[in-house]
Parts: sequence; C-alpha cells; structure tokens
Amino acid sequence: MSKYQLTCEVEPQYLSEQSSPDEDLYAFAYTITITNTGAVTAQLISRHWIIDDAHGHTEEVKGLGVVGNQPLLRPGESFQYTSGTRLQTPNGTMRGSFFCVAEDGERFEAVVPEFALRAGASDAGPGTARVLH
Repeated sequence: MSKYQLTCEVEPQYLSEQSSPDEDLYAFAYTITITNTGAVTAQLISRHWIIDDAHGHTEEVKGLGVVGNQPLLRPGESFQYTSGTRLQTPNGTMRGSFFCVAEDGERFEAVVPEFALRAGASDAGPGTARVLH
C-alpha cells in the first residue's frame, strides 16, 4: 500500500424529478466518499472529471476543490460530498481524478475509475455502492 493513497466510494443516483426525457435531459447526482487510506495527511486540491453520454459526447470538468472545499484528510479520515451532472441520454459514464498534495509536499493523484450513470437506477436499493480504488 502506498503511503499516499485516497480511496473513493461512489453512489450515483438518477434524479427523475429533475429530468425531462421528452427534452433529452437526464439529471444525476453522485455522492463521493473520499477516505485517506494512506499513511500521510493529504489535501485534495482539484478535480478532473470526464463525462460521456451514450451518443459519444464527452464533457471534461476541471476545477479547484470539490463543492467549494479543499479538504485536508489525516490518515483514516473521510470527506463526503454530493454533486451532479446532466446528460442528453438516459445512460452514460463518469471517471476522473483528484489532484492531492501530501503534508510532506509529495503530489499525487487519486483516480476514480469509471462508474455508470443510468436512468431509473435510483431505486436499486442498498448495497449498490461501488468501492473504487
């Protein structure tokens, strides 16, 4: 295990009340729990997302922090936030990474592997969260 490591758990949700399928608009929320599973305190500085819809349209999102925060995580600590995205198709995918700086100055990325966005998936029930490393 690396001493510089953040683990991400993602729970996507389809937001039917904010979607308009007749207008090709599908809204999704995703809750991300970031846990410092390394041995060194680290700060999340920025995010980079790649969002693909079923028509092959790709959107890239880059920015400082997450929901206005740049959380500092000691080993074992977690930070959770919820954000959202909209697609023009009922299905798509997201993947990305968080750029981090450890307290000793080491820079590293925490990769978030691809996860699915699927309309109608909000009723999937408990146990549907995917742990991504």
